[in-house]
Amino acid sequence: MSTSSKPFGPWTLTLLVVANMVGAGVFTTSGYTLQALGDPLWVVLAWGVGGLIALSGAASYGQLARLMPESGGEYLFLSRAAHPLLGFIAGWVSLIAGFSGAMAYAATALEDYVLPASTQPDWLPDDALAMGVIVVASILHGIRAWSGAWLQNLAVVFKLTLLCGFLALVAWFAPSYDWHDEGLAKAVSGNAWNFAAAFAGSLVWISLSYSGFNAAVYVATETRDAERIAPRALWLGTLLVCVLYLLLNTVFVYAPPPEAIAGQVDVAAVAAHALGGDLFAGLVRWTIVLALLTSVLSMMMAGPRVYAKMADDGFLPQWLSFQSDTPRIAIALQMAIAILLVRITSPEELLSYLGLTLSLSAACSAACLFLPGVRSRAPRQASLFLPVVYVVSTFVVAGVKMYNDSMEAEHHVPKDVVGAAITFALGSVAYFVHRTFVGRKMPPPR
Repeated sequence: MSTSSKPFGPWTLTLLVVANMVGAGVFTTSGYTLQALGDPLWVVLAWGVGGLIALSGAASYGQLARLMPESGGEYLFLSRAAHPLLGFIAGWVSLIAGFSGAMAYAATALEDYVLPASTQPDWLPDDALAMGVIVVASILHGIRAWSGAWLQNLAVVFKLTLLCGFLALVAWFAPSYDWHDEGLAKAVSGNAWNFAAAFAGSLVWISLSYSGFNAAVYVATETRDAERIAPRALWLGTLLVCVLYLLLNTVFVYAPPPEAIAGQVDVAAVAAHALGGDLFAGLVRWTIVLALLTSVLSMMMAGPRVYAKMADDGFLPQWLSFQSDTPRIAIALQMAIAILLVRITSPEELLSYLGLTLSLSAACSAACLFLPGVRSRAPRQASLFLPVVYVVSTFVVAGVKMYNDSMEAEHHVPKDVVGAAITFALGSVAYFVHRTFVGRKMPPPR
């Protein structure tokens, strides 16, 4: 693909990062986090720590994008730098969890905001709206690359304008509003380990909201001057979202009484109602719907590029590769998997599974920067400090959460751990089946 024909530039990549990050998680997670940690201040601090981890991850992926400026994300990095098996598993994780699962989560949350159970008409089947949104996103991105990107850019700018408008109205209400800084009556146990485990679990949930920081690397092949533009888009998009998340979640947990949102999903709507009544809550609800819509669009834009890259390398059937300027059949495959997940799961079941699976996959990809073969090709100014921060913090947080969950489950393996293990195991089996019957090897590192 020539440079002049590449459809994506710096703003598209930056907005793609923003769209992938600002999805269902930021509007649904703080209620669970407050219930776990007991105090609004700890919730805001957890979002801040999660943001620092995400920024270190964006810097790590930026270094990888300079070395391997092609589409494919984790699949590309692990295949080229480590081993084809690891790359295949990462691609498998992207197919099942990273895009299809996250898209199902966002689409289901969108339906819950548009049509709460009390207002859904009898003639409309459950999940119909969620599945319809997925189909529309697939059609838009399957027609032409530029048409889906143009619509997404417009929607993301509009979404950010509405969210900033929400924060401006909050600033208007702030001087006269009676903010709630008290904690829950029943807070987390004073035991240090219990609190550390609760904080780690909260970071795993929050990591799902930050997981889209890597979105720009999935379309690198279709980006002009990707070695320079992709790292900047990763960093700038992640920084913008970190600031936005801190402001939004400060409002979410301090505006209503803590008991009103603890363990609840629709924390944004509850906070808006506390601040400005039904009208303000309605405006915020539709802002969230737009945010979720752009999240679905962005995942449909980025995900199929991974499968197309795997098809180009011979690890998936060739019919999943690009047709003209878009991977149409790969888009259709992701649509089908997302619709299936909408039908067989719930958002609650997906939250921990997605956070755990995706964070581990991303940390393994960033760890490629430690390999001698990669370091020998790295620019001199590249530093390992931020990759170390990202990889170590991700594995420590995931390890603490898994250990604590296993203890609380009375020696039964937690469902999110089982789900992640099954996903990785199925990827390994699929790889060896492919090698046995097809025998195609990955091309050597470049």
